[in-house]
Amino acid sequence: MAELVMIARLLLSPLLLILSACGVGGTSYSNRIGSNGHDVLYSKAHVKDGVARFECKASDSGACHYTLYPDACAGKADCTLAPLQRFSVARGETRQVAGLDAFRVCVGIDAAALGPDCQPAGKAP
Repeated sequence: MAELVMIARLLLSPLLLILSACGVGGTSYSNRIGSNGHDVLYSKAHVKDGVARFECKASDSGACHYTLYPDACAGKADCTLAPLQRFSVARGETRQVAGLDAFRVCVGIDAAALGPDCQPAGKAP
């Protein structure tokens, strides 16, 4: 049994080294709103080492509208901290933003302001 563990470690070590060199890691976000099998909104974001990449895969409006809040606001409609950033990404495009750390992604299909709970500002969930 000990020999099997040793062989497994020897075989897996190079694989883990290769995966770590390929950039596996970080935090990923995915937001998807569907209706009758159709993606009304589909957005992905990946953050690693303070650099975030936002990808608007689908949006009925033609763009994904992002509002980024400090992570301390996560799910709190009454959070008084201002958004870190607001921006739009056209459908099929990506945007890279450096210097981000500990944030919450809110995304919608229109430019209406989103609150820290990712609901339209001024409306209860």
